[in-house]
Amino acid sequence: MSTPTLSSTPTAPLPFPFPADDRALSPYTGLTRAHWEAVADGMLRAALRYATPGHGLIDLPGPPSRSGVRSDGLEGFARTFLLAALRVAGAGGADPHSFLPRYTAGIERGTLTPGRDDAESWPLIGHHGIQGQPMVESASVALALRLTAPWTWKRMPAAARDRTEEWLRGALRHTPAPNNWYLFPLTVAGFLESVGRGDAETARAIERGLDLLEGWYRGQGWYTDGDGRAFDHYNGWALHLYPLLHAHLAADRELLDHLGPRLREFLEGFSLLFDADGAPIHHGRSLTYRFAAGAAVALGALTDHTPLAPGATRRLLSGALRHFLDRGALTGDGVLSLGWYGPHEATLQRYSGPGSPYWASKGFFALLLPPDHPVWTATEEPAPSQGRDRVLALSAPGFLVQTTGRDGLVRLHNHGSSKIRPWEAERPPSDPLYARLAYSTRTGPTSAANTPDNHIGLELRGLRSFRLRITPLAAGPNWLASSHIPVFPDGGPVLPAARIDSLTLVRGPLELRVHRTVNIPAGTAVHHSGWAVAVPPDTAAEQADGAGPAGETCVAGAEVTGRLLPLHGWQSSTVRRAPQGTAYGPWALVPELTGTVGAVGEEESGTVFAALAALTGDPDAPPLAGLATAEVSGLTVTVRWADGSSTVVDFGAGTGTGTGTDGDAPRVTEQTA
Repeated sequence: MSTPTLSSTPTAPLPFPFPADDRALSPYTGLTRAHWEAVADGMLRAALRYATPGHGLIDLPGPPSRSGVRSDGLEGFARTFLLAALRVAGAGGADPHSFLPRYTAGIERGTLTPGRDDAESWPLIGHHGIQGQPMVESASVALALRLTAPWTWKRMPAAARDRTEEWLRGALRHTPAPNNWYLFPLTVAGFLESVGRGDAETARAIERGLDLLEGWYRGQGWYTDGDGRAFDHYNGWALHLYPLLHAHLAADRELLDHLGPRLREFLEGFSLLFDADGAPIHHGRSLTYRFAAGAAVALGALTDHTPLAPGATRRLLSGALRHFLDRGALTGDGVLSLGWYGPHEATLQRYSGPGSPYWASKGFFALLLPPDHPVWTATEEPAPSQGRDRVLALSAPGFLVQTTGRDGLVRLHNHGSSKIRPWEAERPPSDPLYARLAYSTRTGPTSAANTPDNHIGLELRGLRSFRLRITPLAAGPNWLASSHIPVFPDGGPVLPAARIDSLTLVRGPLELRVHRTVNIPAGTAVHHSGWAVAVPPDTAAEQADGAGPAGETCVAGAEVTGRLLPLHGWQSSTVRRAPQGTAYGPWALVPELTGTVGAVGEEESGTVFAALAALTGDPDAPPLAGLATAEVSGLTVTVRWADGSSTVVDFGAGTGTGTGTDGDAPRVTEQTA
């Protein structure tokens, strides 16, 4: 079975002219630079139809964000201005559709009377939480001006330049959110210095941003998004992008040499997180930015800090772009919808507004590469997720990456990233986009209101626990382990010293999942779920009847099948409904196992549970039953595989009891047949 290539006929028609596929140069996606330019032009023409008469705001259709309609209008302007800047700067100033004059006029009008409640004026930049959203948009305005200065900034009247500078300096004088927001003032300051308007204030903004960035670096190319362990797509499209692009544009060789190798190392792992069908991994917040996931891939080529061959770089970028174009990310009038493919509320955050999806503009940074660059002229190569099966343990963020060449599918097992800051209490519910044990390029997660997929939790007094703060425990070449405190809703039980340790080990398409409960009352119900698979409602009833042979549950969708097999400790199997669906379909099913904590006297040392899971796009994949068996002695699980090899997971290896700090981390040993 060959790995999939992207369709030559879009499943969703595009509302603008689109060149014919070039399958000679781009055998996997059919896309070339001409296609990228056509998409940029089509998106810009569609968005500009919603500009105010003076072009100061772009009021795209859709429900407003919590920041309000005026801020949303600035967001629509700033984020599409960045797209226009990349399009024109990448063409050496050629602007056949006269995009930049409209944006320049909009800047002049928007900054004429900022803060005024009229049809054109921009909102003033405030502190995070107090009119702070304009600070985010100031970075796009500043970066777009920096890229297009010969055709925008230098042609603006002196008074307009002064007003624009004064508005932008609001980003330097107010407090950002305690995360990647500190890179927005850095970006503004970098622009001001590039046009001769630097001073102590701009220097301090750049120094502050770079200092904080150092504190957030965790290794293997990964930054946390602020204090704590929040690892997601912001690592690529913000934390690498803004400072390294500033260094590139400023020709700051020292900073490039410092930050560039981190990007290269990041891309070695991140490049695996794109499906053979082009999809990026569905994990973390702001997923409505879609093909912005490719920003770091393009940045690597632009700054010459990438491990990827030019043909593989374009394969990832064009694959992501085509994936969403083919699946209806653009509405009938060419506007990016609020969602993943089409509209999808659960994909959004409270700050999402109609202009928010246009941070997808960051996916177009490759247009800054000249047309004769190898990224545009080399023949496409396979994506890193194609070919042999791969497993990569990224211990810094706590991610275990699993790819299978037979179906080109990618899974990310999460044993380290959570959205809880060090100073924040663990208050439920958990965020589905961070708290799950695993994510993929073709599934869920389910919404917070439905049964959670890829979850381990307790049930007491009719309430189920949440996984919130995730603490990494240990890592091996093909496994990761973590721990969390089960937290119940307000008014629910509080279990002193309770925790659940979890381990995922990967073998080809298989996932061995082992859990240990500690200080949990005997008889407490434990639930463990597998992959949420989007299925048509009319086929759901025949799949929702429960377990098959050996207690295995199987949920088959149009593109993938999810399986879950109990190995030890589980007493029943079922399939749960998720009627709010996922980003991949309006209706989903989730396999689930249920067991109970062991007898009195075992609570302190713990009870061990083991299961085998799989998500596959291979229609010929066999059932899990018979592929592995498990034996448990105390806190040691021995799994015997069908090929005669074995894996031993010992949760008591540290102290012999597994109850102390040294015993928290499991030990894994593997023996060949």
